[in-house]
Amino acid sequence: MAQHRIYTTSFASVYPHYVTKAERKNRTKADVDQIICWLTGYSPEQLQTQLDNDVDFQTFFADAPAMNTNRALIKGVVCGVRVEDIEEPLMQEIRYLDKLIDELAKGKAMEKILRS
Repeated sequence: MAQHRIYTTSFASVYPHYVTKAERKNRTKADVDQIICWLTGYSPEQLQTQLDNDVDFQTFFADAPAMNTNRALIKGVVCGVRVEDIEEPLMQEIRYLDKLIDELAKGKAMEKILRS
């Protein structure tokens, strides 16, 4: 079965879209970075290194130091699909991130986004 093309898409090429989406709703790049670091376990420096190295989504998630165990609490619909029902693990991780960015752009409090 062919891989979805998002897997081989550069994370750094999509990252600015996450930031733009957040900034349009008066949130910041720091908020986006906080969400990504919470989800993946990357430090801000490690995140910047991944962006500088122009890694693809597959590598970005494969190299993540510590995927947050609370990510299983992320529920809802992204692109018409419930994230909790996605069976393919990598696609689910990508959609978790999409859902968190959507919540940020909708003005949800950071404590709720980070499931604290």
